[in-house]
Amino acid sequence: MAASFSPELQTLEISGKLSADPSDIESVSNDFGNMIKAIPKAVLYPSTPQDIATLIKSSFNNSVPFTIAAKGQGHSARGQAMASNGVVVDMTAMNNHRNGTGIQISTDGLYADVGGEQLWIDVLNTTLELGLAPVSWTDYLYLTVGGTLSNAGISGQTFRHGPQINNVKEMDVITGKGDFLTCSPTKNSELFYAVLGGLGQFGIITRARIPLEPAPKRVKWVRMLYSDFHAFTRDQEHLISINGRKDKNALDYLEGQVLIDQGSPGNWRSSFFPIEYYSKITSLISKHRIIYYLEVAKHYEDQTKDTVDKVLQQLLKGLGYMPGFMFEKDVDYAVFLNRVRSEEMKLRSQGLWDVPHPWLDIFIPKSRIADINDRVLKGIVLERNITEGPVLFYPMNREK
Repeated sequence: MAASFSPELQTLEISGKLSADPSDIESVSNDFGNMIKAIPKAVLYPSTPQDIATLIKSSFNNSVPFTIAAKGQGHSARGQAMASNGVVVDMTAMNNHRNGTGIQISTDGLYADVGGEQLWIDVLNTTLELGLAPVSWTDYLYLTVGGTLSNAGISGQTFRHGPQINNVKEMDVITGKGDFLTCSPTKNSELFYAVLGGLGQFGIITRARIPLEPAPKRVKWVRMLYSDFHAFTRDQEHLISINGRKDKNALDYLEGQVLIDQGSPGNWRSSFFPIEYYSKITSLISKHRIIYYLEVAKHYEDQTKDTVDKVLQQLLKGLGYMPGFMFEKDVDYAVFLNRVRSEEMKLRSQGLWDVPHPWLDIFIPKSRIADINDRVLKGIVLERNITEGPVLFYPMNREK
């Protein structure tokens, strides 16, 4: 329905792809953060990138430009994927048509051209069919390519391969004037670097060229518990110092997380920790109030399955985790990358997925990381009895 559209929108050739239906408006008035509500005037369901360009040109040429927001999975935390009194572009609508980029792998297998509306889980599944995969991921794969590239795309691979925005060869972008431009480090480079991590403020990504490498078959996945924050961060810093992209003796993934005394046991009890250790881990958390765990992974293939344990043992030798509290799993590569999905489904079944999700990402220099533990975790979280929500530590190398 177009009854409430402005005259400018009603006369556009894409007016048939615009909706002001109350149910459509409601579906784009919230985001994953679920803390802010912003009601747009319309939703665009594009079938081609040209539809998006037409909308942007209309706003640019209007005497009073209107707000436009590109929405993939709407995983922003404070309304960045919404457009109050403007138009939300539902990027996923292009999945229903064959006029976009989709997921196209080059004949030499060196890269994939991927539509900005595509989900990373679909990129993974498509590339794995040819034994290939990107090297940098997010923890959660049910996000769009354009969405994570407009932010950063940080995960446990970042220390070695850099964030996702550092693993892009080329992009097609619709600018704020509605122009189509191809950009790369050598072509329209200013636009290229502005759009990557630009929060959608410099253009909408409609295609990204993602480099690929041969995909591993399986993963040795390890978690180690710490009661000493200094030992925890010291070991993180040591492990990320071995970070060459081609270094066969480097870890492939490294993160850290916090287990807090007053939190619900359901916050940490997962299929990873053995059930017979639940009471022991609970006792540790009660005793120390905060327990830290280091999570690492090492990929392997058929050719390296006989040596991976030795390499991993050497990497973890001398670390300061608590004796008897190292846990290991051996899983398929795709299962490891999609590990958060099972937790999502668990939360959905409990009605805990569509709740407010306040979220903050901050970059802390090595010299101040102890303050996070002393002043934030102990001084705020414990003192104020904050019980819910994950606290993650991603150690990174500045040069990556």
